[in-house]
Amino acid sequence: MVKIIEMMLAENMITKDAISELVKSRPPKKISIANLINEKMIDLHSVEIFLVKKIRQGAVTLSQLEMIDGIDIDPIIKEVANVLHVEYIDLDEIEIDMHLFSKLPYRQLLKFHAIPIEEGELSVLVVFDDPLDMAAQDAIQRLFPRKPLRIAIAKPQAIQKHLQRLEINESIKGLVADIRKDLNQEENEDEGDESPAVLKLIDIILKSAIYIGASDIHLEASEKNCIIRERVDGLLRQSFTFDKDIFSPLASRMKLLSNLDIAEKRKPQDGRFSATIAKKEFDFRVSSLPTIYGESIVLRILDKSKAMIRLEEAGMSKFCYDRFSQSIKVPYGIILVTGPTGSGKTTTLYGALNAIKDIKDKIITVEDPVEYQLSGLQQVQVHAAIGLTFANVLRSILRQDPDKIMIGEIRDQETLRIAIQAALTGHLVLSTLHTNDALSAVIRILDMGIESYLVSGALIAIQAQRLVRKICKHCKEETVLPESLLKNIRDYLPENPVFYKGVGCKECGHSGYAGREMISEVLTISETFSRMIAAGASKEDMTQQAVKEGFVTMFEDGIHKALEGKTTVEEIYRVARL
Repeated sequence: MVKIIEMMLAENMITKDAISELVKSRPPKKISIANLINEKMIDLHSVEIFLVKKIRQGAVTLSQLEMIDGIDIDPIIKEVANVLHVEYIDLDEIEIDMHLFSKLPYRQLLKFHAIPIEEGELSVLVVFDDPLDMAAQDAIQRLFPRKPLRIAIAKPQAIQKHLQRLEINESIKGLVADIRKDLNQEENEDEGDESPAVLKLIDIILKSAIYIGASDIHLEASEKNCIIRERVDGLLRQSFTFDKDIFSPLASRMKLLSNLDIAEKRKPQDGRFSATIAKKEFDFRVSSLPTIYGESIVLRILDKSKAMIRLEEAGMSKFCYDRFSQSIKVPYGIILVTGPTGSGKTTTLYGALNAIKDIKDKIITVEDPVEYQLSGLQQVQVHAAIGLTFANVLRSILRQDPDKIMIGEIRDQETLRIAIQAALTGHLVLSTLHTNDALSAVIRILDMGIESYLVSGALIAIQAQRLVRKICKHCKEETVLPESLLKNIRDYLPENPVFYKGVGCKECGHSGYAGREMISEVLTISETFSRMIAAGASKEDMTQQAVKEGFVTMFEDGIHKALEGKTTVEEIYRVARL
């Protein structure tokens, strides 16, 4: 960064007076390209042209480009590719040929920061992080003496990430070779007879996913490869890539573990199994789905210890926690938790149940499926195939003399109507609903055909929530936001806001994030608000009343977390809407 600014000074793109202005401002501003752009001392287009020129001259590398805060480097790298007459490759959008990769020495690829993408009849496409490094190109060319290289470039960070992932494949090459050897020996035996090497490979996959804190494991067949991906902090990341022939034994063994029919590959199937990993017991919920290249098998990892999460440890801000915990202490009424799939709604409900369960109360839950087993609760799993639906179970539950009821999800009007009637007849009902924000839940309930006077009498509170990734504490540092992000959130910011980001390290898999935390909004239904629902007030009027009563939106809650250094503004924009 300092080197680039010195070059700009030498070429009179910026002046020393401009640098002095940044330093003398109160508080002093960091000398950065982002601040120079934000203060209108230089324009973004000029910076992009300058950087492309310097990369072409070899004065700046693509790796140095990635260290610049506050500018999007994608258009710069694409322009560099255009100027140098090489291809630009987005490594997250293409499929690497693992058969080609396995033929090359990994140490050579690591040394020259190169990744072979595909081999054609006339050439081999190889990505380099430095398109001007002729020594690297000559070294890789010697590995393909009969075919010329087609040079391509990509983000250096993406190349590094993929090389690290491919290193895992390198370390288990022997295991993959053993699987192939066993397959050749058993080709005349039953399909269900799996090799010991497959069990070892599955053990590695499960341990790897649990070690990095994944919530799901995806085993997928693609056109060329067998791909293993893991969902970490809400986003998928690729962990293993094998040749296509490894998919069949892996998938068969996964299905055997889950008591699924290994011969049935045309219909979806669901199952589950348990395993003890690192002296801890985990449940794995397994789903198989037929695809054009084979099957997609997804394992949901259920950590039983997470069922005992305390509400105060769920990541709510103090304001939202106080409002929500006050609401769940009422003797009767309905409390809703809303948000999209994977936003932590079930975890919040379990936290609420843990907070309010008492030996004096009978608590019954109806779920699909029962993910965690809790002591002191009667838990029922719905089974639509035999008529055990949410609505049918709820009717029976009310004859069981419950005090508190938890419904895993309200999916239809019938279930919603029974839940509201239960709330009005002296039961505390907790449930989830799929809406984008808390106020929309009121409108959704009315749209589902429930009379407004019933809704106004039953509703106690609605919490909407999302999960945002937390900045990795090992590589956290201050950052400067571009003006394009700041202009929309100025009303939420103090006079001199400070923001942070994770630059990426081994601890967080070079993502800059580690773990997740909740952002939320809690709408409590006051007497005034209840009368507005009964009178059929508009969403705009209800919003104004909620704000008057101290309602804080989920987006604003997220900005507060970004100011506290827990997450980034980019992450808030990703999951919430202004």
